[in-house]
Amino acid sequence: MTDQKRLPPLLKLALELGPLALFFFANAYADKFGYADNQRIYAATALFIVATVAALAINYALIRKLPIMPMVSGVVVVVFGGLTLALQNDIFIKLKPTIVNTLFGVLLLGGLYFRKPLLQIVLDSVFELTDEGWRKLTLRWAAFFFVLAALNEIVWRTQTTDFWVSFKVMGIMPLTIVFAIAQTPLLMRYDASKKAEEA
Repeated sequence: MTDQKRLPPLLKLALELGPLALFFFANAYADKFGYADNQRIYAATALFIVATVAALAINYALIRKLPIMPMVSGVVVVVFGGLTLALQNDIFIKLKPTIVNTLFGVLLLGGLYFRKPLLQIVLDSVFELTDEGWRKLTLRWAAFFFVLAALNEIVWRTQTTDFWVSFKVMGIMPLTIVFAIAQTPLLMRYDASKKAEEA
């Protein structure tokens, strides 16, 4: 029962980052396909929705399950991307990172309050940590999600749409990778398998 199907790491990364990359390039080059400059974000949003749904469908077809974070993010992309297109107002797609990151932060803190290891579920049981390790890691990720939400609000409210799109792709992803790598000492300190060997 513990032998769950998993996607190869590179394919998993491609399915998670592919839609975002297409969003970036569509916004940058939609004018080459006849879109007016102020319409590029809408062309990019439409492609983003299609690519996100396609990535989730491929994921499900391959392993018969949907990862929680991409699934939640995908629902918000479809809803707020749809509102962006229907109302021709890009504020909705710009709010998407704020809503998703705030939601993840709140859910993680709620899980801590109710003593449910939601981060363990979100990370698909990749790590084995002690209870204290999960608590500290959850607090750190919750705080990080709130910081990302605040950064998104600052950027989209003060910068151009093109800058926001670039920040969404070139800023948030590197920040997330750096933050994740920075958690390595905590992961090693609270590794449950090592604690069991020492006992």
